[in-house]
Amino acid sequence: MLPDHDPVTDATFERLGFYDLDVSQRSADSVAFEQCRFHRADLSGSVLDRVSLTDCLVENSDFANLRCDGGSLLRVRAARSRMTGLSVSKGLVQDVAFDECRLDLTGWRFTDFRAVRFTGCNLGRADFTEADLTGAQFVGCDLTGAQFDKAKMDGTRLRDCVLVGIGGVLSWRGAVVPAADLIALSYSLAAALGIRVDDDPDPEPRP
Repeated sequence: MLPDHDPVTDATFERLGFYDLDVSQRSADSVAFEQCRFHRADLSGSVLDRVSLTDCLVENSDFANLRCDGGSLLRVRAARSRMTGLSVSKGLVQDVAFDECRLDLTGWRFTDFRAVRFTGCNLGRADFTEADLTGAQFVGCDLTGAQFDKAKMDGTRLRDCVLVGIGGVLSWRGAVVPAADLIALSYSLAAALGIRVDDDPDPEPRP
């Protein structure tokens, strides 16, 4: 571990490469990364609340169980990275692309998304409760069991996604979903409305 790469409270890192570095299990507040590149970096299990990543690239890295509540991601691209359990509640995610990332069990409660695109990501059981997703797109993502209770989704676009067991589906007013994806979503919608789905096309009449 290089000393000038170790996150400490109020530190600012500019134009640094975090290559094959282990900065896991760290605890710091208000750390800023500007124009940095993370390649096979390990930040798993760290607590970096109010962290900011600006103009950064994250590739093949491990951000599992990283907590950065109140943080911001601005003009960031994250690709092929493990981010299971990442928490970015009450934050800002703007001009960000997540490509083929593992983002299951992530927490995005009360976070604002502006011009954000998730492509080919596993977002199983992600929590978007009361998030503002009006500027988000989901393409080819697995959203099994994801929670959207009280989320803002007017204009949110979803295409070719797995939409099984969605929670808070009544918050999807204004979302844009292709017809091919509506079948899976209809089961979650039916459950939310208390509708029982009967698979028997010709039930026996009751006496």
